[in-house]
Amino acid sequence: MWITPEEVLLANALWVSERANPFFILQRRKGHGKGGGITGLLVGTMDVVLDSSARVAPYRILHQTGDSQIFCSIACGSSRKEITEHWEWLETNLLQTLSIFDNNEDITTFVKGKISGIIAEENKSKAALEDEDSGKFREAELKMRKLFGMPGEEKLVNYYSCSYWKGRVPRQGWVYLSVNHLCFYSLLLGKEVTLVVQWTEVTRLEKNATLLFPESVRVSTRHTEHYFSMFLNVNDTFKLMEQLATIAMRQLLDNEGFAADHSLPKACKTLKNVSALKRDLDARAKNERYRALFRLTQDERLDGHTDCTLWTPFAKMHIVGQLFVSNNYICFCSREEDLCQLIIPLREVSIVEKADSSSVLPCPVSISTKNKMTFLFANLKDRDFLVQRISDFLQRTPESGHSVSQSEGRCAGSPSPSTTPLSSSLPTPTGAAGEPSQRRHYSPSLPTATQSLLRIYQKDAPEEHGPKATKEKMKEESWNIHFLEFGRGVCMYRTSKTRELVLNGIPESLRGELWLLFSGAQNEMDTHPGYYAERVEQAMGRCTLATEEIERDLHRSMPEHHAFQNEMGIAALRRVLTAYACRNPGIGYCQAMNIVTSVLLLYCTEEEAFWLLVALCERMLPDYYNTRVVGALVDQGVFEELTRACLPFLYEHMQELGVISTISLSWFLTLFLSVMPFDSAVLLVDCFFYEGIKVIFQVALAVLHANMDTLLDCNDEGEAMTILGRYLDNVVNKQTVSPPIPHLHALLTSGDEPPPQIDIFQLIKSSCEKFGSLRADVIEQMRFHQRLKVIQSLEDTAKRSVVRAIMTDSAFSIEELEELYVHFKAKHIMSCYWGASTTAAERHDPSLPYLEQYRIDLGQFCQLFGALGTWLCGTHTATLAARLFRLLDMNKDGLINFKEFVTGLSGMYHGDMTEKLKLLYNLHLPPALCPEEAESALEATQLFTDDTPQGTHTHIACNIVISVSEVKDYKYYLRMWAMENEPKKETIKDLRRMNQEQFIELCKTLYNMFSEDPLEQELYHAIATVASLLLRIGEVGKKFTNNGANKPTDTTNAQAPAPAAELLQPEKEEPNGESSSGQSLVCRALAEAQLETPPQQTSDEEVKDDTSVSSYSMVSTGSLQCEDIADDTVLIGCAGDQQRRGSILDGDWSITFEQVLASMLTEPPLVDYFEKKGDIQARMAICKMQRKVERQVSLSSDHELAQLST
Repeated sequence: MWITPEEVLLANALWVSERANPFFILQRRKGHGKGGGITGLLVGTMDVVLDSSARVAPYRILHQTGDSQIFCSIACGSSRKEITEHWEWLETNLLQTLSIFDNNEDITTFVKGKISGIIAEENKSKAALEDEDSGKFREAELKMRKLFGMPGEEKLVNYYSCSYWKGRVPRQGWVYLSVNHLCFYSLLLGKEVTLVVQWTEVTRLEKNATLLFPESVRVSTRHTEHYFSMFLNVNDTFKLMEQLATIAMRQLLDNEGFAADHSLPKACKTLKNVSALKRDLDARAKNERYRALFRLTQDERLDGHTDCTLWTPFAKMHIVGQLFVSNNYICFCSREEDLCQLIIPLREVSIVEKADSSSVLPCPVSISTKNKMTFLFANLKDRDFLVQRISDFLQRTPESGHSVSQSEGRCAGSPSPSTTPLSSSLPTPTGAAGEPSQRRHYSPSLPTATQSLLRIYQKDAPEEHGPKATKEKMKEESWNIHFLEFGRGVCMYRTSKTRELVLNGIPESLRGELWLLFSGAQNEMDTHPGYYAERVEQAMGRCTLATEEIERDLHRSMPEHHAFQNEMGIAALRRVLTAYACRNPGIGYCQAMNIVTSVLLLYCTEEEAFWLLVALCERMLPDYYNTRVVGALVDQGVFEELTRACLPFLYEHMQELGVISTISLSWFLTLFLSVMPFDSAVLLVDCFFYEGIKVIFQVALAVLHANMDTLLDCNDEGEAMTILGRYLDNVVNKQTVSPPIPHLHALLTSGDEPPPQIDIFQLIKSSCEKFGSLRADVIEQMRFHQRLKVIQSLEDTAKRSVVRAIMTDSAFSIEELEELYVHFKAKHIMSCYWGASTTAAERHDPSLPYLEQYRIDLGQFCQLFGALGTWLCGTHTATLAARLFRLLDMNKDGLINFKEFVTGLSGMYHGDMTEKLKLLYNLHLPPALCPEEAESALEATQLFTDDTPQGTHTHIACNIVISVSEVKDYKYYLRMWAMENEPKKETIKDLRRMNQEQFIELCKTLYNMFSEDPLEQELYHAIATVASLLLRIGEVGKKFTNNGANKPTDTTNAQAPAPAAELLQPEKEEPNGESSSGQSLVCRALAEAQLETPPQQTSDEEVKDDTSVSSYSMVSTGSLQCEDIADDTVLIGCAGDQQRRGSILDGDWSITFEQVLASMLTEPPLVDYFEKKGDIQARMAICKMQRKVERQVSLSSDHELAQLST
């Protein structure tokens, strides 16, 4: 590329001059390319270790004038081809102009001005596409693509200096972290080390410090482990690796590829070594931590944060912490954990102002809300800027004044009627004329719960005055005092006192309100009014897989509770679940969602339960409720890791029994609701909504710890399961005021002697005392490690399932099928990297069976066919691959799955001669041979035909219509379906006849197929003989057919063959009559098929046309494009080229597969060729090495490649 002219004092230091003229010198850096001796090795090593190659390209052009010792660099290049183009441009456009100048200074000024003008023009054209990356970083990205053969779509995120341990020897170099790959390059004393690892192949990523590998990072795949050490900042590097690996796992999980965030604000200045993608990922990490800390929605973006103090009126003191500002919220978190947390939605803010500053309260900002609460922040570094940013966000915030009154009025307001018609609670959609729409799929008279189900069914119950009711009243009063002191609603101060009240149990009258508040669902519900009603309207009446599963599980959801023993509770549960399935079709419905949702409905209205379910599935329990319950499996792995750390002896014993993986899944999926009495489990749900998943881990560990002695004495899994089951069945809540609900699991597992009861409050207290040191950030780190392991394990399971499903129908071994599956899946994922990712995302559905999850399109199949197929036909390979794709694509959706892919390969590799020929024969019949290909030769002849009789065109059109109708005929698909279901009954007689056009395409394929075979000469002669024989067989068959058809109507048929006969003969009649015309047909067809023609009688004019005929390179001008014609190719014709082009193929000519097979069996070279078994292992090994070959080619100079090609 052209660079801004810079002076160079030592032009020959570390450089070798290759070309020169009076004004310019082209130089190559020592150590690049071959040769250079010890100096070149040292320079190359220095460039890699010191990263000078990122700044110094291997080629450059200098400008010089006369005897001056000052040179000026004007261009550089990463390859010889690039620098040669610049050199040729200078010689063509500047040399003659510069020779006119008399003054060397004028020459230098002119050259600098010209180069600067070129750079300015290039920058104008690239201004719209350039990002804010620094020039040095862009050079490093170009170097990465050049070293590892990456396309332009692969974006570099960052690169670091480190050592890669190859064996026991560290190799100093540079690790390049791109969006999809981890790459390493080192060149020390001429020894090159390159490494490319896809993030989707990483199974383990950890940072450790050992004596052998100090401060190292271990990257593990399924087959190897790689160690990197000696980082300048290992923590920064490892965090970036974690982010990129997480993106790759997300892509494997639900096919969400990486998309850059273009809405990020531009950097104030271009950072030296930080790319825009690195800044994007850093912003994403901060946003994720911010959203997780304050339970905010996924679209919330952190604008900035600053240190400050918050005045707390309840404690009469200033608390040190951080203030966070985002597009919809102002949040505060104390530096000391659980001391104070605050969330202020901007929709609730009424006034933001700067307060008077003093020595006690420097730089304060006062924020007032609509519910008359005032928050005072002080010690702000840039108060003016903060106030301005908050004011800007407030101007973009829509007005909303109902959220506080709504949350506060739940208990204080008068109770509304318990049941109302559904039409009054949901908006009525109207049509264009204002009339009610007819899209409603439910009965308007169906009862709807406008309150929580528990309140509806307890409103008529007599009021209790016992000690339990008194305890419940005391809890309510404690919370009311807390609300007076700390505030109520979304702007409430959340302190350690709040946590104590939650651990002591939330009263039933406040449970729904506080669940909404602590989970963040209240904010999402307030900002989306009417959303739930719209989803209900959209979902009701639809019949999908999710709705069928929901209907099946409705009556299994807490059947012991009276609220779900009637239509009102069931209908409410149905609406909430179907509305969420409509909102998130990626999840739809998963088992255990019904249990959790039924509990939510007991304490919340339908809309509130819906938003709580959204918070659970999308934020608090990520990936729990999908088809593969990945999130629950991840937390199961985290629980095993925590058990090993906290209860090591019990862990070893439980691993031997295999109990942990069995029990923990149901515990986490239902939050203990399915394994513990309801009144006790709901207290755990209280703690979960406040503290998150941490409390579930603590209680699970406490359960194991309480049963440690008995579990250590267990001898099998069943005994351990029984012990834990009976323990959980007897965890009771002695303070509940609700009537007892029978626990079905307890009824089934009760023994003769009732075990002692365990108080749920004591269990929660014990879990906090013994395992309260667990931190949320540590759990997230453990989740990352387990997510890699779980998703890769699921991918391995999918591979084994697919292989088991098709191994009986394929001749490949299990190992070969697994390797083929890896290539097949990699091709799909590669399209997500560098191809049309949207299309790839649409055709990858994780909810489908494993066999259908990955499918490839025509372009990807052609690439795999070229890499793994045995029938490679040069430029004709893509055409043959497209025909095989159409043959395998049975449902005509433009995609094939792995089973169909293996079916095509199996026929080529493991079939006998008959099976291979049958596959090849089918590739030249519809639907594999599309009508456009079948008519290509015909269109070529029509292009040059001016005097063709009208009747002939009519005859040809009829033939085309018939062939197209055969493709679309339903009988064809019925035959294919029968052939697929009864493959053993299929015979070669079931194959359709092949017409002349299709036969010519078959001959073309065979001609190209033998071009790289060692016995190509014998094969060409053999196929020429077979083609000639088949053409004669077709001619004989046509005569028999025509004679049989001509007997009834001699008069009409006497005129019909006349035009065809005229077309088959040249304009000048041959002396041999009929046999000569048949011989001309053979010659013409063989010419179209690119075959050698048999000897025939020719006229003097024909001899003049054929001056030098190659024995196996005869083609026709109508069948090949210009680029397909080699130097030794001769265009041949039978009676003059112009007459041959004007000929029309015979529509009555046809042959059968038996005739093709019998003709092939007469030629031993053809028999040997098709009986030869292919080596799929060798082809897959070549496919594996393809990336390395591409990398080597990219490193080679054009001159070296030219020498190799010659």
